[in-house]
Amino acid sequence: MFEHILVPLDGSTMAEAALPAAAYMAERANASVTLMHTIERHAPGEVHGQRHLTEGAEAADYLNLVAARSFPGRNVNRHVHTEAVGSVAPSIVAHAQELDADLIVLCSHGGSGLRGLLFGRIAQQVIAQGTTPVLMVQPTADGSAPIFQCHNVMVTLDGDANHEQGIPIAEGLAQMCGAELHLVSVVPTLGKLTGEGASTGKLLPGAMIAVLDLAEAGVKEILAKHLIQLEAAGIRASAMVRRGDPTDMLVASALERNIDIIVMGTHGKTGLDAFWSGSITPQLSYRTTTPVLLVRVKEAASDDALSRTSG
Repeated sequence: MFEHILVPLDGSTMAEAALPAAAYMAERANASVTLMHTIERHAPGEVHGQRHLTEGAEAADYLNLVAARSFPGRNVNRHVHTEAVGSVAPSIVAHAQELDADLIVLCSHGGSGLRGLLFGRIAQQVIAQGTTPVLMVQPTADGSAPIFQCHNVMVTLDGDANHEQGIPIAEGLAQMCGAELHLVSVVPTLGKLTGEGASTGKLLPGAMIAVLDLAEAGVKEILAKHLIQLEAAGIRASAMVRRGDPTDMLVASALERNIDIIVMGTHGKTGLDAFWSGSITPQLSYRTTTPVLLVRVKEAASDDALSRTSG
């Protein structure tokens, strides 16, 4: 599944929220792990209320302590990028490529205004600039690392064939962890359409309702085919189509199914609202405490009108 996991750390307790997930994945996949710290140019004295690591030697000592504490008995690589950089995200992307990492695990955001800052500066930029899957883990309310497990995996689909590229990784996770895989798709109701779809719905509500009903039937057919393939591969799986606001329905589905990881395909466009046209990824990341695994999709076909309005 995964062979090399990269874990960027800044020295803060909040960033260490990624460690239990990284350790779990490394154990299950028998993957190698690299802990890294990048020295920032003109770095602030504190990060998330703690002293910022600005010297190579102290950063190396810190990574050694983390390796011994969080990965006992496992040979863990440590790397400090000592040449100061103006932005951390490009450094993470470059090291992922150089080290041939196939998974990056990092803290997604915290509360009290830090969500947009961290999601925008680090996680969003990493997925936008690179191609390596990114597992974003949110710290608990007190900023500590959450317990990580993988019994139920949810993959979100919207009828766009490009976004189905997340299914193989979700399937691999299910096999690696012995987990159940849940396919979930959301078709918006008329009142939940955005952009061009909302405008069309106001002008031609009857026609748009018919389009959405057809879309639901089409998505159900797609999910049924995936379900047959997954069950043939020996994976316990379920499929569900819901109607309403995409973010609301995905958050509710994750809670109802006790989801441990949400897998989402993303185009990785720049800008906090551009992962998907409907901004589903950042909205979901802000509203759920469930780890989100972002898979950068390769463009294979142009998005249809429904995909542009539903996420």
